[in-house]
Amino acid sequence: MKKGTLSCLVMVISAGTMFAQSKTGTSIGQFLLIEPSARIAGMGNAGVTMYGEPQSAYYNPAAIGLFYSNGVQFTHSLWLADIAYDYAVVSVSLEDFGNLMASVTSLSSGEIDVRTVDKPLGTGERYTVADLAFGVGYGRRISDRFSVGVQVNYIQEIIWHSSMSAFALNVGTIYRISEDGIHIGASISNFGTRAKFDGRDLRIQYDQNPNVFGDNNSLPGELFTDDFPLPIIFRVGLGYPVLIGDENTLTLAVDAFHPSDNTESISMGGEWGYDDIFFLRGGYQNMFLQDSEVGLTLGAGLHYMMDTYAVSFDYGWADHGRLESTHRLTIGISF
Repeated sequence: MKKGTLSCLVMVISAGTMFAQSKTGTSIGQFLLIEPSARIAGMGNAGVTMYGEPQSAYYNPAAIGLFYSNGVQFTHSLWLADIAYDYAVVSVSLEDFGNLMASVTSLSSGEIDVRTVDKPLGTGERYTVADLAFGVGYGRRISDRFSVGVQVNYIQEIIWHSSMSAFALNVGTIYRISEDGIHIGASISNFGTRAKFDGRDLRIQYDQNPNVFGDNNSLPGELFTDDFPLPIIFRVGLGYPVLIGDENTLTLAVDAFHPSDNTESISMGGEWGYDDIFFLRGGYQNMFLQDSEVGLTLGAGLHYMMDTYAVSFDYGWADHGRLESTHRLTIGISF
């Protein structure tokens, strides 16, 4: 059975890579694809089999069912072009009834000068672009090896005085062949409604007959935008934790991605931990992605355990090629 499972995964990965087609720019809500966890980002963002921290639910909602305590995590990242990215999540254990989680995602451009053809240096006005997502999720261990989870998100994008909103569903499973053996995970994210922009910025004054004089040349009108889908992404992967002596651990992970708006790719990474206190991570993300600007990732973490709670600090760095690099900092408390 183990050999058959591995063979199927290899076939899926190989087939997805061979028949990849580019559909870049065909979906909205791209901020939903920014991975929040500094820990998993340092491992190449191969997170579909990872669990143990609340932010792992982003990659696979089934991780919610594997939380063993209450926890809070917050990530801040100075994203590309000085865009601010923030992600906060809280998880609550219901013991035998499973676990709950709630998350908030924010992406903000800050204030930008309004420029026109007549006033290229600015009109004196300023506008902002902001993306928000609010999510609630539930996960449960069906057995000591198998867990499932689901998350519902409300998504809103705002550009000055116009906005759009949508709902999305994330579902996933994690199967652990053994506690210290191979983990298999699969999830689908952002399966939801289509959406289009609406707002006062799309309202215009219209001259129905510009060559006719004496008629009303300021008719109220409105521009209609097309509706677009969310960026659905399917993840499948393997994770393998290795115990090296009494104090050293090694966790390896590989994920395959099948997105609705881009080509297929593979990410992989690893984490070395010493005495469950200090961690070093490395990985490579989105191999085989067409026109990829991402690649090497690195990270480190420090976890401090006390009697009733634990505090964690994690840092993740990712190369974005010509767009330079991004940095993530995650702080968490479990109790």
